[in-house]
This record gives sequence, structure tokens and C-alpha cells, in this order.
Amino acid sequence: MALLQLYTTQSPPHLLSRFERKHRSLVDNYAKLRLSRSRTRNYHQSRLYSSFSVNGYNSLEGECRDKNVEAADERVGIGRWEWIELVRSVLPGGDWWRFTDDVEVKFLAKPVTLWRALTRMWDLVSKDRWVIFTAFATLIVAAVSEISIPHYLTASIFTAQSAEVQVFHWNVRLLVLLCVTSGICSGLRGCCFGIANMILVKRMRETLYSTLLLQDISFFDTQTVGDLTSRLGSDCQQVSRVIGNDLNMILRNALQGTGALMYLLVLSWPLGLCTLMICSTLAAVMLIYGQYQKKAAKLTQEFTASANEVAQETFSLMRTVRVYGTEKRELERYKQWLGKLSDISLRQSVAYGLWNLSFNTLYHSTQVIAVLIGGLSILSGHITAEQLTKFILYSEWLIYSTWFVGDNLSSLMQSVGASEKVFQLMDLMPSGQFTTKGNKLQRLMGHVEFRDVSFYYPSRVTALVLKHITFSVHPSEVVAIVGLSGSGKSTLVNLLLRLYEPTNGQIFLDGFPLKELDIKWLRERIGYVGQEPKLFRMDISSNIKYGCTCDTRQEDVEWAAKQAHAHDFISLLPNGYKTLVDDDLLSGGQKQRIAIARAILRDHSILILDEATSALDAESEHNV
Repeated sequence: MALLQLYTTQSPPHLLSRFERKHRSLVDNYAKLRLSRSRTRNYHQSRLYSSFSVNGYNSLEGECRDKNVEAADERVGIGRWEWIELVRSVLPGGDWWRFTDDVEVKFLAKPVTLWRALTRMWDLVSKDRWVIFTAFATLIVAAVSEISIPHYLTASIFTAQSAEVQVFHWNVRLLVLLCVTSGICSGLRGCCFGIANMILVKRMRETLYSTLLLQDISFFDTQTVGDLTSRLGSDCQQVSRVIGNDLNMILRNALQGTGALMYLLVLSWPLGLCTLMICSTLAAVMLIYGQYQKKAAKLTQEFTASANEVAQETFSLMRTVRVYGTEKRELERYKQWLGKLSDISLRQSVAYGLWNLSFNTLYHSTQVIAVLIGGLSILSGHITAEQLTKFILYSEWLIYSTWFVGDNLSSLMQSVGASEKVFQLMDLMPSGQFTTKGNKLQRLMGHVEFRDVSFYYPSRVTALVLKHITFSVHPSEVVAIVGLSGSGKSTLVNLLLRLYEPTNGQIFLDGFPLKELDIKWLRERIGYVGQEPKLFRMDISSNIKYGCTCDTRQEDVEWAAKQAHAHDFISLLPNGYKTLVDDDLLSGGQKQRIAIARAILRDHSILILDEATSALDAESEHNV
């Protein structure tokens, strides 16, 4: 139901931005004002229709003209107020830039700092630390080589102009060596960071997937499939950019920018300080922009997951959608989330434009300052033309390094924002069923007993499904549980399989409390066929053998299929037992017979059939 509320075509009031709420309130008040004034005007006009001409002027026309002028003035006043509010909201820091407050509070409940995110990523790739160390070593060599190139390039030009042949040849040789070294180290750096990126995303997905597999069933009752697959897919891929791209470029440009700044201060400290002030201003803008992009990334992450959930749900229920003709409705649901994504992207684009505006303004300011102050210094004899040329080259290098650091820092903050939900899921503790080792009975007889068992689902605390249930099933006994739909028959099965734990009471197996038995050992000895069996996208033989812990021959698989009366229709399939299972390939009854064959093959001590023949015809049900 929560998703349905989110899927409404009109945004709920709590999801509107502050400006949108203000604007809506302003429009509503304006509409009420117009309505009240129109009613007043209609009342006056109804009275004026009976008036006569006075002194050659129609009193109705005069009154209407006055009212129209007055209404026009009111519209102009309201229009000016709306434009003032609009301009104030779109300015930096205005309400238009703020994201939804309740969503921010929800996501920021457990924020992930940059240092914590990097620490978690290092834990994932630390086993292959040699790749990281090689990448950073080649990064340092490449950065030092590249930052030295402008110096020897300028020196080569001016030594050639002054006809210093030996110095010119020496500078050219060093220049070639630096270029070759930079090229080789840059290639190794890119290769190593790419390998580190692959390792990170692989282990992150492995860790997240293994963590999700060990959660309680109640966890999956509250999470959607589309949301979880989005975390495994796009979010992990976004986080993987941290090492392969963001840190790579940030560290490279930080080293080059530091080297350029030191060189500038050595050449001319007044010019160097001016450039440093400009870069500091650029860095301040960069930090604000990075934090804003981090918030935007978290919202983009959530809205993308919601859009994926709508698409996955629609495609999986395409037959229902087609039968009821709700294609347009599903499209509107999907477009709603796309609209939210486009709204976030619009703000990100405008923010990126302001960031570029700041950079270009400060960049050209550096050039102007360098030419003015440097030109005066040349005229006064404090520096040479060669030094000014080097200064301009290194000042541009410093500005561009600052810009690249800011741009990649923004991407880094987006990745950190996307990592919050991923790390939150990775930090979930596994279910106690998998962490505690219970008892294993030497011989299982199959005596099942429910004693005063009560239960409600964690997602529906107020709805008690079972209340003080007591019964027992003895070995070699067949017991049928009959009841109305929703009376709790399947819930009894879930409790016996320990998919859920009873709220009150206990379940015993051969006199031992069920919760004290080893969960893996228990489930290996209980066979289960549900009323809606699910088959995996693998061949039929693998589906029948699914869950078997011992080596199973093909003859055993065929024997179980014959016992479930599934062998005949399987043999008629194009590839027999090697036919890949598809939703359109098998009917509901055929799927149930394959599931029954799976239960027969495992030869369990306890067999549970939850309306296992509901999709079979009378003859097939009798045979099974």
C-alpha cells in the first residue's frame, strides 16, 4: 500500500519542495481572492443593469470600467509578487534548490562520511593491495613527469631563441624523456586503477548478495525486488567509480596542482598568492557544489529504484496489464518517477552550469591578473619574459587542476551518496538461524506437535493470524488441514519450515523444540510443495534435482518424474529433460508436477503439500 500511495499521479503534499508549497499556497490564495472579487463584481453588475444614463453617460459602463481597471491593477500586483518570489527562489540558496525535507531526513539518519566510505572500499580490495600500490606509484611518477614538462618546454623555446645550443639539446632530451615516462606511467596507472575498479564492484556485489541471502523472510516482506536489484546493479556500479575514476583523477590533479603552486611561489610570490586566493575561492565553491551533488545522488538513487520497481512489476504482470487494458495507467506510474528524476537532473544541470560559470570567471581573472602584474614586473625588471611565460602556463595548470579536482570530487560525492544504502544493506546482520548451530537428531521419526502456538506477521502486528493452536501429527500419519482462504493454513507450514518464528507457544519435532534444531539439517528432511510452485530458469532436470545434497543420477530424476506423472509431457518437449524452463513453456499443472517430482526425489521424512494439486485436473490429481 505504501508504494501505491507513492504511485499516485499527483505528488503528495509532503513530497513537494518548499517553493512548490509556497507557490501553490500563493496561487490558491490568489484564486480565492479572484473568486471573491468576481462574486462582488457580479453582485454590483446585477444591480447596475437596472440603472439609467446620467448626464449622457451609462452608469453601468463607468462602473465596469472602474472595476476592470481595479482588477487589472490587482493582477499586476499579484504578478509582480509571483515574479519576485520566483526570482528569490531560483537564486543560489533559494527554496527551488532544496530537496524534499522528509526524504533527506530519512536518508541522512545514518550518513556515510567520505572517510568511512573509503575505509569500507579499502576493506573490499585490500586482498589485492599490490594493484592499488602499483596504481598510486605510477600515478605519482606520471604526475611529476607531466608537471615538469611546461618548465622544460618553455626553457627549450627561449634557449633556442638565445642560441644556447648545448642547453637547448639538453632541455629537449629531458623533455622527450619526461614525455615517454609520463605516457608509460599513465598507461600503467589507468590499467591498475581499472583492475582495482573491477575487483571493487565484484566483491561489493558478492558481499551485498550474500548478506541479502542470509536475511529473515520478514526482511523481504518489507523490501521490493526492484529496489534490491537496483542496489546490486546501478548503485554498486556507481560506487565502483570511486577508485577507477574519481580517486585516480583527484590525486593526480592534486599532486600536479600542488607542484604548480610551489613553482609559482618560487617564480613570483605576489603572483603566486593572487593565484592561490583565486584557487581558494574556487575550492570553496567546489565543496558546496560537491555536497549538493551528494544529496542529489541519494534522491536519484531512490527514484531510480522506484522506477525500476514499477517497470519490473509491470513486465512480470504483463498478461494482467494486457487483459485489463491498463497500459496507459502503468505508463503514468512510470512517468511519475521519471518526472521526479528529471526534476533532480534539472537542478543538477543548473548547479553544474553555475560551477562552470565560477570556474571560467576565476580562470580568466587569473590570466588578466598574471598579464597585468607580470607585465608591470617585466617593465620594472623584476622578472623576465621567460619567467612570465612559465608563470602563465603553470597558473593555467593550477586552475585546471583545481577544476578537475572539483569536478571529480563532485562525482566522488555522488558515489558516496549512492553508497549509503548499499553499505547500510551490507551492514545488516544475518538471521540468527544461520549464525547459531542447533542440534541434529540421530534419527528423525516425524512426530510434529504444535503447543499453544500464536502468530502474527511482522508487517501486520495488529492482525493475529493464529491463536492458541494445538495439534500433533504422529509418524506415518496423514493429516489434512482444511479451512477458509486466509485462515492460516499456509502460515502453519511457514512456521514448521521456520520461515517465521511463533509469537507465542512452541513447535516440537520428536519431542525437541524446533528452534533448538539445526536449521539446515531440518530443511534437508522436510519436503514442501506449494500451491504456486516457482521454477528456476534452468533445464527441467536441474529443477527436479534442485536442493538435493547427494549425487543424483538421471535415472533417479526420471523415476521421480514418473512418480509425479510428469515424465510423459517432459518427453514430448523439444529437448526433453534438458529443455530450458520458461514461463510460457509450462502450464500451472505441469509446474506443480515438476515440483512434486522434486519433493519425491529428495525422499524426506516429512512431506508438506500446500494445495499441491490445485492446478491439476481430476485424473492427474488422482494419479499423483
